[in-house]
Amino acid sequence: MSSFGTNRPSGPREGDYYQRDLTVHPPAFTPIYKTSVTRSPQKALLSLEQGIGEITGPVFTADDLGPLDNDLILNYAKTGEPIGERIIVHGRVLDENGRGVPHTLVEFWQANAGGRYRHKKDTYLAPIDPNFGGCGRCLTDENGYYYFRTIKPGPYPWRNYVNSWRPAHIHFSIFGRSFTQRLITQMYFEGDPLIDVCPIVKTIPDPEAIKRLIAPLDLRATVPLDCRAYKFDIVLRGRRSTLFENRLEGN
Repeated sequence: MSSFGTNRPSGPREGDYYQRDLTVHPPAFTPIYKTSVTRSPQKALLSLEQGIGEITGPVFTADDLGPLDNDLILNYAKTGEPIGERIIVHGRVLDENGRGVPHTLVEFWQANAGGRYRHKKDTYLAPIDPNFGGCGRCLTDENGYYYFRTIKPGPYPWRNYVNSWRPAHIHFSIFGRSFTQRLITQMYFEGDPLIDVCPIVKTIPDPEAIKRLIAPLDLRATVPLDCRAYKFDIVLRGRRSTLFENRLEGN
């Protein structure tokens, strides 16, 4: 029987998780990012004690995944392989004390090499790649390590202000050991000039926190004549935590 979606007791007890440092997170109300104006809370946030619902989490096993779930180059291919730069993304999922988080589900989704998502609401003029689906998932190993193959996504324009462009990025969803560690975030690529001018990135007040969202090129993990590699470690809570995607709440 699959254990996908069931709950389990987490390792830490109530109170063992560190409180997040709100000074490094973007404010909920940031007019430079236009949609935050209507989505930001109108009243002060409440601080709640951690209960059983927060310190338990879902269980996932290898039986819940398909053999190509972590290979975005092949998992949607029909008439050939997708167009674009072939890359590997790899790293470790860590807790607030720097320990690897084993056997946790890592999901990822992205635009294609032209900067277009396979989604009915994406109307960007870049073409859909018939051999690229743009989503996948994997489990971390016993040391918290994960990896997947994909096509490097392209940047795309968006209707924030005139001539606003999103840097190339990959979205991540990580479950952790418990719902308190739940994280949704984005990974950017080292050297992308659009990072410094992106209205979403500019809502983050801490330059060091921004650096934690940028994956450096990792030639040691590169496959010669095949794929370049980028290394992206994900920290679920604590002082060095990876920022939550565009929101104050989360990690």
